[in-house]
Amino acid sequence: MTEPVAFPQDRTCPYHPPAAYDPLRGGPPLKRVTFFDGRPVWAVTGHATARELLGDPRLSSDSQNPAWPVPSARYVGLLNRRTPLLQVDDPEHRRQRRLLIPSFTLKRVQSLRPGIEETADGLLDSLLSRGNEAELVGEFALPMPSKVICRLLGVPFADHDFFEEQARRLLRGPELSDVEDARDRLEGYLRRIIEEKQVRPGEGLLDEIIREQADVEGEFDPQELAELAFILLIGGHETTANMISLSVFTLLQHPERLAELRADRALLPTAVEELMRHLSIVEGMLRVATEDIEVAGETIRKDEGVVFSLSLVNRDESVYSHPDVLDWQRPARHHIGFGYGIHQCLGQNLARAELEIALDRLLTRLPGLRLAAPAEEIPHKPGDTIQGIVQLPVTW
Repeated sequence: MTEPVAFPQDRTCPYHPPAAYDPLRGGPPLKRVTFFDGRPVWAVTGHATARELLGDPRLSSDSQNPAWPVPSARYVGLLNRRTPLLQVDDPEHRRQRRLLIPSFTLKRVQSLRPGIEETADGLLDSLLSRGNEAELVGEFALPMPSKVICRLLGVPFADHDFFEEQARRLLRGPELSDVEDARDRLEGYLRRIIEEKQVRPGEGLLDEIIREQADVEGEFDPQELAELAFILLIGGHETTANMISLSVFTLLQHPERLAELRADRALLPTAVEELMRHLSIVEGMLRVATEDIEVAGETIRKDEGVVFSLSLVNRDESVYSHPDVLDWQRPARHHIGFGYGIHQCLGQNLARAELEIALDRLLTRLPGLRLAAPAEEIPHKPGDTIQGIVQLPVTW
């Protein structure tokens, strides 16, 4: 490369890395890229190096570090305070995660599967009752995980229009003021929910935490719980909704792979892992070095920013043969679509279950599913946010 590649950039095809990232593929696993303000940062593109660095405590997730890398102007609106779990280091991160782990174990998620299946079927019942066309994002991909996370947290689904709109503004703006206002509105809403639960307890993860912390003097912090609920509510519906809609679009563009799933549903768990690898919807994870780090023949200096390009890491040719090909037969479980290390996605078991159930119910209930518009006209999201489909018109 003669000049650093600008990062992030929009995808041309919604399920492939941006064509502009081609110079970053292959070769050294660490390369220089530049952010919107011209700041150079290290881009991690190699699988082994990504796993090594994501497990290195000398790379910090603390967004309050003055050297924290800012990838886009809109992102500035998220820096006035740290996001729990995602933008804190141990021991604070460990304490927060410990509060939530029991609700996201594999055993707990298995107990939720019947309810998730019921939710999916209920939405499809409503969709089918209205004819043979739908906009799949708004009528299925978004409300399904929204209902699931609301039930898990104990938040009323009746308010889903409000928090889905605030999530959209938070992640896509378009203005900095939208981002800041959306976060304030969401945290204020969740703080009121928590205050009500302290007076009138109900059922859900928030109620469980309130009960568990009630007798621990100095432990319960309503504001911290509101901030934790904020990231769970956003992460619990927005990322899964994007995975569902983008997975459906991708399958409809790969009829051979779709036919294989229709013929053998036992492939679904493997297909979910391959889709997570192939789509890599959370593109650029950020870190900042707190010490000099020698890795892959380079030195990341203290206070230098690091961005992990997951779409490239998950297509590392040294790990995945023919990485741009969707293949249900490849062992893709060691992808890092859910991250890696101490910040690996807490809700990954739930996300896997929801995606598997969503695809299974769609294949079962809508056997003739197909796009209702040319693929090139289907709008997808910009490169500086979670990747996905904006609207997905379908028929069957």
